[in-house]
Amino acid sequence: MSAQSTARVVLYVRQGCHLCDDARPLVAGVAAEAGTGVDEVDIDAGGPDLVERYGELVPVVTVDGVQQGYWRIDADRLRRALAGRPA
Repeated sequence: MSAQSTARVVLYVRQGCHLCDDARPLVAGVAAEAGTGVDEVDIDAGGPDLVERYGELVPVVTVDGVQQGYWRIDADRLRRALAGRPA
């Protein structure tokens, strides 16, 4: 997966991140409910810019390029963002 994604939902992760492991099924489930997919980006493979931006925050989830959460992802906030409602 490239660092530049066109998906509505992008989950930024890194290897060995237990919070990332927890976030994957949650984000995938909420995205599926909304009828959209998820692009997953490994920040370490994406280059130094991604590591600098997200290194201490992963997992990070964005919707349409807007950060919606990090560390512990809130399913309800993600649902609201996908529905176009304020977080």
